[in-house]
Amino acid sequence: MFADRARIFVKSGKGGDGHVSFRREKYVPNGGPDGGDGGKGGDVYFEVDEGLNTLTDFRHIHKYKAGNGEEGGKKNCAGKAGEDITIKVPEGTVIKEAESGKVITDMSGANRRFLLLKGGRGGSGNQHYATSTMQAPKYAQPGQPAQELELLLELKVIADVGLVGFPNVGKSTFLAKVTNARPKIANYHFTTLNPNLGVVDLEDAKGFVIADIPGLIEGAAQGVGLGHEFLRHIERTRLIVHIVDAASTEGRDPIEDIHAINKELAAYDEKLASRPQIIAANKIDMIYEGDEDPVEKIRAAFESEGVPVYGISALSGKGVRDLLYAINNRLEEIGEEPLTFEQEFFPEFHFDTENEPYTVVYDEAADEYVVEGPRIEKMLSYTNLESEKGFKFFQDFLKKQGVLTQLEELGIEEGSTVRMYGLSFNYYK
Repeated sequence: MFADRARIFVKSGKGGDGHVSFRREKYVPNGGPDGGDGGKGGDVYFEVDEGLNTLTDFRHIHKYKAGNGEEGGKKNCAGKAGEDITIKVPEGTVIKEAESGKVITDMSGANRRFLLLKGGRGGSGNQHYATSTMQAPKYAQPGQPAQELELLLELKVIADVGLVGFPNVGKSTFLAKVTNARPKIANYHFTTLNPNLGVVDLEDAKGFVIADIPGLIEGAAQGVGLGHEFLRHIERTRLIVHIVDAASTEGRDPIEDIHAINKELAAYDEKLASRPQIIAANKIDMIYEGDEDPVEKIRAAFESEGVPVYGISALSGKGVRDLLYAINNRLEEIGEEPLTFEQEFFPEFHFDTENEPYTVVYDEAADEYVVEGPRIEKMLSYTNLESEKGFKFFQDFLKKQGVLTQLEELGIEEGSTVRMYGLSFNYYK
């Protein structure tokens, strides 16, 4: 069975405790401390596996844990480090923090391996605590605790083109005609329950990957039917191709169908509705002569909005070649920049900086407000301030940490400059 969502628990390894011991040698009855350091706990990695295309394995195994570091030993012997664990996922898997739903990482494009959780640092043995006044320390540092998270994994199909349309409009027939995919085809609703991927090869052209997204129904964006499961697969596509039954063989109005599907796309994600589109008016072989040409009616309704319409018969192949080259040309215009999901949740920051200090002061000489501290520095290093989402995330962080409140208490005014580690911002409420 195809599985595109999974919920799992992951935990890094605990750092090993430092050891307390003293040298005991012949003729050295009161040797100094020789307790070794604890071993580092194992890290948790995620890695793309080209051989995987579903999240099925995670339905059977829900917990993943790296090894703990061993305690230090006598004679300055360090404890063994805990084993790292690597969790393999298919390309296109988006990893989210389960409670907040925020993205931790997107395992696609150049991101083939990702360090999710660091193991705890090993504790120092008592050899490190000897001083001129304390030559026999009976204290060793405990290892750092493990880090743990509950994760939501979502597989979002990576394809250049997403085929959308109501059930039985001919998407599966079209995909089988133009690619190496072999989807099941039958005349009943929800024939296609899993996204089918196929590669379109064209003469004198690069070609592209196309995904047949299962038939949508009205209310899909609210989760009616299998709406959410289907819609998430369209999120990465660069171009959406609507396939409609131009002959209305089931009594449906193709123009109303297109409006209904666009409405579902917008309800799920506004960005989807604004993605470039092409309409394929299918089943033209079933349009009778003498009737008003429904393809022209569809053109009149949508081409003025910049959405081209192509009449095709997926069954006979009529018009299909022209449509494929039109899709290829549109993809070249759009460009190949892959759609990836930006990081919103930072595990390292989440675990390491909760108690770290920061300062907010007014620099009178420079007439600037200065915000500094390990917590601020780490957040700046993790956040992409050039993206709108990243900048908003950083603003929300400053508000949550109380930085904005402290700036206001210092008398900051609109337009004042705030400096953070070489970066300058203007303050506006």
